[in-house]
Amino acid sequence: MSSADPITEFQHALERAVAHQVDTAPVALATADGEGRPSVRMVLLRGADRRGFVFHTNYNSRKGRELDVNPHAALCFHWIALDEQIRAEGRVERLPEVESDAYFQSRPRGSQIGAWASAQSDLLPTRETLEEQYRETERRFEGQTVIPRPPFWGGYRLIPERIEFWYGRPDRLHDRVSYTREQGNWRIERLYP
Repeated sequence: MSSADPITEFQHALERAVAHQVDTAPVALATADGEGRPSVRMVLLRGADRRGFVFHTNYNSRKGRELDVNPHAALCFHWIALDEQIRAEGRVERLPEVESDAYFQSRPRGSQIGAWASAQSDLLPTRETLEEQYRETERRFEGQTVIPRPPFWGGYRLIPERIEFWYGRPDRLHDRVSYTREQGNWRIERLYP
């Protein structure tokens, strides 16, 4: 570990991964409902800085509904090629609308239409139903150069309270270093593997 700040350490890890041609966007996001029942799925990391880790989704999806009732979540990056894992835990908040709007406009047109067409996580009678909703949405926005962001879709930021770095080493003598936020500062602890 070379940094007293986990965000700087994360940026170093990200640079190493990119240098080894690792796709760093996929990350496992774990949420829990109001009764503490967990669920996990892959999302795409769309930003990471001192404020936290950013991803986007449909607010009405299962993860969106769970975050509405329990705004605590965890992320897990696992970069097999580097034998590294990074976990971040913290509180999640919605991004300001202007940030969600800007990201939505950067997406391919097909993805924008798909965001409008899909009632993410709801029951889907048939695949053809989704394809027809997509075609209807295409017709709705035909001739428009800008497709507005749906009001039910946007970004979230996980504000880390704890970040753990795991670096694989021979003979199972892995390095584990935990950063825990305490009163605005980071407490650093080494953990047994």
